[in-house]
Amino acid sequence: MYPPQKTGLSPEEEGQARLLSIGQSAGEARPGGGPWLTLILATVLVGIHGAARAAGPVGLDTLLRWGAKAGPLVVDVGQVWRLVTANLLHRDFLHLGLNVLVLLAAGTGLERLCRRRDYAALLVAAGLATMAGSLGSSGAVSVGASGIVYGCVGALLVLGRRHRAKLPARWMSGEAAVPTVLVFLWMGWTSVGVDNAGHLAGLLAGLLAGVFLEPRWRPDPGWLRPVAMVVAAVALAGAVVAERSVWRTERDDGFGISVSLPRDWRGEVDGQGRRAFSNGLPGRGRATFSAEAIEAGEPGDGSVQARQFLEEVLVLGAPGPEGRPLKVTGPVAARVGGRGAQRLSAELEGVGGATQLTALFVPRGEWVYRLVFTWPAAYPAYRGVVDRMVAELRFDEPSVLREARARALLVPGAPGPLRSLGAVLRRLGLPKEAVAPLSESVRLAPAHVQTRVELARALLEASRVEEGCHAAAEARVYGPWNTGALEAGVRCELSRGDVARALERLVEARRVDPQDARLRAAELALRTVLEASPRR
Repeated sequence: MYPPQKTGLSPEEEGQARLLSIGQSAGEARPGGGPWLTLILATVLVGIHGAARAAGPVGLDTLLRWGAKAGPLVVDVGQVWRLVTANLLHRDFLHLGLNVLVLLAAGTGLERLCRRRDYAALLVAAGLATMAGSLGSSGAVSVGASGIVYGCVGALLVLGRRHRAKLPARWMSGEAAVPTVLVFLWMGWTSVGVDNAGHLAGLLAGLLAGVFLEPRWRPDPGWLRPVAMVVAAVALAGAVVAERSVWRTERDDGFGISVSLPRDWRGEVDGQGRRAFSNGLPGRGRATFSAEAIEAGEPGDGSVQARQFLEEVLVLGAPGPEGRPLKVTGPVAARVGGRGAQRLSAELEGVGGATQLTALFVPRGEWVYRLVFTWPAAYPAYRGVVDRMVAELRFDEPSVLREARARALLVPGAPGPLRSLGAVLRRLGLPKEAVAPLSESVRLAPAHVQTRVELARALLEASRVEEGCHAAAEARVYGPWNTGALEAGVRCELSRGDVARALERLVEARRVDPQDARLRAAELALRTVLEASPRR
C-alpha cells in the first residue's frame, strides 16, 4: 500500500502533529452543536435543483422562471429579489455538486466555530454581495452558490489567521487554503461562462466579515454584528441596482431620432436595415425595440403604413418574425414626440412564450418612422419601460438637413444649395421653412423647372393654396411637358377640392409619361374617389 499523502486535510503519520479537517478543528476548538444551517442550505440547494429538473430540462428559460439573476429583470422591472434567489439555483448536477461539496466542508467548520446567527448573516451577506458584484459587472444571467462558498472560505481564512494561536488547525491559518483559493480563481478567469465578478465579490465579503467575526469562546456582542453585516450587504446591493438603473439617450443622426433606453440595452443588427436594440436576454425574458424610416412619398398620418404592417406582419394565426399573432388592436390615433401617430397593439405567441407588441407609425413629411416594441408578457412591468421610452422619444434635426444648411451657408447666393435645402425641409415636413430658400432659388435661377415645382409643393403643403397654384402654373409655363410641373397642377386642384379637375390634369400628365406607375396609381385612386362620390 502507498503511504498516506500529506494533504493538510487528514491526520499525518503517527507521532507528528495533526492537521485537522475543518470540521474537526472547529469542533475541538469549541463544540457548537451540529452544522444544521449548512445541512439545511445544502438540502435546499439539492431540493430546488431537483424540483427544477423534474419540470423539464434546466435551460435558460427555466432558470429565469425560478429566479436567476438577470440584469434587465432586476433593473428594468424591479425584481431585486433575484439577487437572493439566484444563489439557490444551479445549471447542472456538476455545478451543484461542486458547490455543495465545498459548502459542506467550509460551511461546517465556520458554523461550528462561530455563533449561528453570525454564520447565517454571513451567508446572506455573501449571497447578496455575490449577485451585486455580478450585476455590477454584467447584466447576463447568473446562478449558483459559488459566491456563498467563497464567502465562507474567505471568512475562515481571516478568522483562522486572527485566532491561529488558539486554533489547532493550520488549514484555517491560510498556509494551504490561500493557494487553493487562488487556483480556483485562476481557473475561473481562464474559463468561459464563469461569473468571476460574483466569485470575487463573495470572497471579498467573506474576507471582510472575517475581520469582525468572533469565535464562540469570545464574549457575545448580541445582534449588532449580524444585523450590521446584512444591512451593509443590502446597502451594497441597493447602490449597485441604483447605479445600473440609470438610462442613457441613444441618438441616430440619419433618422433624426433620440430615444431613452435602459443602460444595459445593446444595439443589434437585424439584417433589414433597421436600428434595433434589446435587453440582451434570449427567449423568455427578451424585450426589443426597433426603428425604421419608410419613404412614403407623400405626407400622411401613418395609417397606410399601419395597415400594411397589419396585413403583412400581424396576420392572425400566421407565424411572423416576432411570433404568431393571437390578438390585434388598432390602429388608433396616438401622440409620439409631439406628433400625431398611429398605434397597433398585439398579443403574440413567441419562442419564449407570450409576447406583447406595440408598433407606432409616426409621420414626418414624406417619411414615416415605424417603431416596434416587444416585451415578454410574463413581465408586465416592462410596459412601464416601453411607455417611458415612447414618452421620452424626440425628433432631432437629421444629418441630411444639417448638411444642406451648411452647404447653403458656405455658398451664399448659389441657387443649387438653396434648392437642396428647401427640398430637404419640405420632405421632412417643414414646408413653411422651405418656402424662403426655394423662393430665393427661383429668383436666382428662374428657368429651373424643378425648383418651381418644389416651391409650388411647399406652398400647397403650407396651406398657402392660391400662392401654390400660382407657382404650379408658372412651373408649367417653364416646363409644359414636365411631369413634375403637370403633377403640381394636380396637387393645386386637389387642394382646392376639385377632384374632377385634378383628374383631368392627371390624365394630361399620363399622356406625357404613360409608363409612370406612380401616376397610373394616382389616376386609379382619383377615379375611385369620383365613382364613390354622390352625383349631383
